[in-house]
Amino acid sequence: MAVVVSANGNAPAFEAKMTVYVFVCVMIAAVGGLIFGYDIGISGGVTAMDDFLKDFFPAVWEKKKLAHENNYCKYDNQFLQLFTSSLYLAALVASFLASATCSKLGRKPTMQFASIFFLIGVGLTAGAVNLVMLIIGRILLGFGVGFGNQAVPLFLSEIAPAQLRGGLNIVFQLMVTIGILIANIVNYFTATVHPYGWRIALGGAGIPAIVLLLGSLVICETPTSLIERNKHEEGKEALRKIRGVEDINDEYENIVHACDIASQVKDPYRKLLKPASRPPFIIGMLLQLFQQFTGINAIMFYAPVLFQTVGFGNDAALLSAVVTGTINVLSTFVGIYLVDKTGRRFLLLQSSVHMLICQLIIGIILAKDLGTTGTLGRPQALVVVIFVCVFVMGFAWSWGPLGWLIPSETFPLETRSAGFAVAVSCNMFFTFVIAQAFLSMLCGMRSGIFFFFAAWIIVMGLFAMFFVPETKGVAIDDMRESVWKPHWFWKRYMLEEDDRHDVEKRSV
Repeated sequence: MAVVVSANGNAPAFEAKMTVYVFVCVMIAAVGGLIFGYDIGISGGVTAMDDFLKDFFPAVWEKKKLAHENNYCKYDNQFLQLFTSSLYLAALVASFLASATCSKLGRKPTMQFASIFFLIGVGLTAGAVNLVMLIIGRILLGFGVGFGNQAVPLFLSEIAPAQLRGGLNIVFQLMVTIGILIANIVNYFTATVHPYGWRIALGGAGIPAIVLLLGSLVICETPTSLIERNKHEEGKEALRKIRGVEDINDEYENIVHACDIASQVKDPYRKLLKPASRPPFIIGMLLQLFQQFTGINAIMFYAPVLFQTVGFGNDAALLSAVVTGTINVLSTFVGIYLVDKTGRRFLLLQSSVHMLICQLIIGIILAKDLGTTGTLGRPQALVVVIFVCVFVMGFAWSWGPLGWLIPSETFPLETRSAGFAVAVSCNMFFTFVIAQAFLSMLCGMRSGIFFFFAAWIIVMGLFAMFFVPETKGVAIDDMRESVWKPHWFWKRYMLEEDDRHDVEKRSV
């Protein structure tokens, strides 16, 4: 499959094919997303298992057994939330170490480090005999998430032809959703395996970690990373291999030019504070905030808990989570198909309206029909499940994948690894905040939590409308000229930077 990569009249055109080798590289690298998704899905199921609660959180187990427990507060325990959220705090720290590893050693070794962290973390959590061992294992898993989420989206964006970059990058999010689905299925079956079903569930993450470790031996390093580290011949050969054509000189020279500019930047984090870096920097951080404050992780982390809260039994709750996980996977394929056709902004705006309606309807039903004790009627509970599924659909083809795609493609090479590290760390921080606070928020705000997230969706929809530019089809090293300079708001930062350079030239 051949494509001509061109952004617009000002952008370079690069011939490329969608080769089998690129497809294999994409699928292997994206297994890092599978591990991330598996952890998101497995956490909520494990924390609903009685055997796990009895071993590590007996106070929560005792509260859960009460006949008239508070529907909104029965899982409210800071240590239980720490089990889930400690991973994301560790990932926040690890993302900065991963950024340095990406720049100095390359994207491929960073993925290998991620695999090793995952394997050690899986061993500790699945074999845990006390809470300390469990949390240390989660922290090591967090380092794996930080390294994997730093390296994989950059890897995918750098090896993909520009006209297919959106779809290929979203394969990472597709793997996240598949990981969530697999975790929900594992939770469903292991919940009845007493007393060690939770150990099987947590240990399952070791399988994709091994796949990523072994698969990373097969894939190539990205041409950009090789050239950036002065391995020019290897970079040219890698570019020829992934593009599937002989005439790669124009794209090679474009990458070399970007690397030359990048080599002049000694402190990429300081460069992020310069005017020209602010558009992708600000958008990259806010997209992570907005992605988490859609309320998606509140639903995906605790889907089994949520469905129990609205009146389903334990098995039915886990089965409902499997259903939402399946919808999540299928809807991500919609994003893969549409992102390079309709563009990024359309998907962000459409889904903002879509998710807002769902959050409001769920909130209204719970406020009206679910008291502190008792359960929802079966019709109301079914409506809640349906709108949770519809909500997941909207997120899966928009804010989910685009929160990773847009920051990975909009930073110039000189700040790409550092800028994406900030984006990843922001994602992990806000994921940590939601994971640590959600059960307490649910207890304190009750149904109002859905109106809380609905308000955030209004804010993010307005932000996407006015401040997120379209990057569809733009070559990854041509964003400044083709995206930021024409934008009604962000162009002022480009002009400010140009004016500063003119002053410096005149003063020499």
